[in-house]
Order: sequence, then structure tokens, then C-alpha cells
Amino acid sequence: MTTSPSTAPTGPAATPPTTPPTTPGTGPTAGPPTTPATMTPADLTPAPLDREAGYALLAELAGPVAAATLGGLDGLAPGFPDWIVTSLFGGTYQRPGLALRDRQVANLAALTALGGVEPQLADHVRNSLRIGMTREEVVEVIVHLAPYVGVPKALAGLRVATATFAEAATPEGAPA
Repeated sequence: MTTSPSTAPTGPAATPPTTPPTTPGTGPTAGPPTTPATMTPADLTPAPLDREAGYALLAELAGPVAAATLGGLDGLAPGFPDWIVTSLFGGTYQRPGLALRDRQVANLAALTALGGVEPQLADHVRNSLRIGMTREEVVEVIVHLAPYVGVPKALAGLRVATATFAEAATPEGAPA
């Protein structure tokens, strides 16, 4: 149907809905719609945080290096490492919908794209290898990013991956 600026549409399609919108899942008889100003925690789906699962996953991903890193960080910013582990590894990582491998691919891509976070990217390269990704897969994730994030960031990511691979190949305590 075409209309001119001075002609309003008519018929059933032109009739506005008579039921005000409500919070999804609450139905039309639940009262007025929830707005940010009237929202309460009961209006939202709880985000489960599992502190113990977070520490278990971090141990699986990062191994013994996690304890040293967290201990040093806790000395500088008390409570911050626990918040990271609980909210990230005990929360975000525990959500359904992505396998651990897929989350690692996303982490490699995000950290490479971000740039300037070489220690974290190196940790996630190690974590990716620890969960069974191959060196080739890690490299291909980073190479695939070049047209999207720029060649310099992809090259920086590859430098981190190369150094991390070399470190992983070096026996513990031996000079690289």
C-alpha cells in the first residue's frame, strides 16, 4: 500500500496494539512495562557465578602459572584476582552456547585485535595449546584477522604466538 505524506494508512494494519509492552515473559497482565528507572533485580535473569568452578577451569586452562600470577596481582590489588576468576571463569565461561575451544578462538581474536596486551595473548596461546588446539590453528586464527584488524596487529599477534611456542618447546628452567 502506498501513502502520501497527508494520507494515513487505514485498516487493521494501522491500528496500534492495545496492550502495552511488558518485560519479556511477564505477559500483558503483569502491570506496566519495566523501564531502567523502575527495574529491580527480580526483573532480570540471574547471572550464576560459580567461584569453585571458576578456579577449577582456570587451573585446567592455565595450570600452575595461574597461582603465581594471581598471587602477585592480589598483593597489588587485593580481591581483584578473585573477582576476575569468579566473574570471568566462574561466570562468563560457564554460560552455555560455546565450547571451551570456541571461547579460546574468540579470546585469541579479541586480544590480537585489541593489541597492547601481549602477556594476556601469550596466556591464551598457552591455554589454547593446553586444551588441544594445534599451533597451526592458533596461527590461522591470527592470520585470518589481518584483513579485519590490520596487518601490524596480526604480525604482533604472530610474534607473541611464536615466542609462546618457543617457550612451550623449551624444557622447564632451561635457557631458551
